[in-house]
Amino acid sequence: MVHCCVALMAYNEEGNIGRLLEALCAQRLNKVTIDEIVVVASGCTDRTEEIVRQFCARDARVRLLSQGQREGKASAVNYLLRHISSEVVVLQSADTLPTEDTIEHLVAPFEDAEVGMTGGRPVPTNDPHTFMGYVAHLLWRLHHRISLRRPKMGELIAFRNIFRQIPYDSAVDEASIEPLILGQGLKLRYVPEAIVYNHGPETITDFFKQRRRIYAGHLYVKDTLGYKVATMSGLRILVFFLQEWEWNWRYFLWGPAAIVLEVCARLRGAYDYKVWKRKPFIWAVAETTKELTEVPQHSL
Repeated sequence: MVHCCVALMAYNEEGNIGRLLEALCAQRLNKVTIDEIVVVASGCTDRTEEIVRQFCARDARVRLLSQGQREGKASAVNYLLRHISSEVVVLQSADTLPTEDTIEHLVAPFEDAEVGMTGGRPVPTNDPHTFMGYVAHLLWRLHHRISLRRPKMGELIAFRNIFRQIPYDSAVDEASIEPLILGQGLKLRYVPEAIVYNHGPETITDFFKQRRRIYAGHLYVKDTLGYKVATMSGLRILVFFLQEWEWNWRYFLWGPAAIVLEVCARLRGAYDYKVWKRKPFIWAVAETTKELTEVPQHSL
C-alpha cells in the first residue's frame, strides 16, 4: 500500500470545499491509503474554515491548518510540509473536484520506486459552445497532448515527501516541484486516468488575470531554478494545435483567437515579471474560475 496525505490550499472556498471534501472522503481505494486530508486555510474571510471543521468532526482523517494571512500558495505548501509526514503528498486545487477513482490512479504509480511525481488530467466544466468555454477546453486538450509526451503538472499533483520547502515567492508550485524531483534522479509521470474537474475563466479579464500570472511564474522558475516547463515552448503548442485540426468553424475562428489571447497574456506576464518586477505569488483571484459545476455534461 502507498500511504498519502491529500492537501488542499484554500482561500475563501466556501462554495466548493464541502463538495470537494465529500468526494475525497468517499474515494475508492485499492493500492492506496489516504492517511490525512489536510486543508490549509490562508486568510479566509468566509465560511471555509467552519465547513472544514464540520468534516473534521465526521472523518478523523480531515485536519485544518490555519494561516492568519494570505501569503500565497507557496507559503501554504511550505506550511503544510512542516506539519505532515506521509510518504506521498497530493496537492489538489480547492476549486476542483475529483472522480471517485482519481486519488487511486494518481498515487498508485508510486509503487515504482523510480517515480517521484505524478500529475492528473484537468478537464474543464465550461460549456464548450461558448467562446471562453472553447478556449478553456482547447488549452487543457493541448496540455493533455503535451503531457503525454513530456509531463507537465497542473491542477492535481502528487510527489514524494523528500524536500522541506519550495521557493516562497513562486506562483506555480507544481512547476517549482518538478525540478526538485528531477534533481533527485526521479521521474515525472502523467496519469491521464486521474481526472480532476476544474472551471476555466468565463471572461477575457479573468483569462488575462490567470494566464499572465502563470506565465510570470514560469519565467521565475526558469530564472531561479533553471527549469523550463513543457508548455513554455510556443512552437510545441502550435504543433499540437495543428494536430487538433477539425472541419469546424470554431477551430478556424475561435482557435486563432485563443492563440492571440494566450500570446497577449504571456507578453503581459513577461512585462509584469521582467519590467514591472511584480511578485507573482499573491495576485487577485479570477472569480469566474470558482463557478464549478457538479457534473460535466460534455465528453473529454
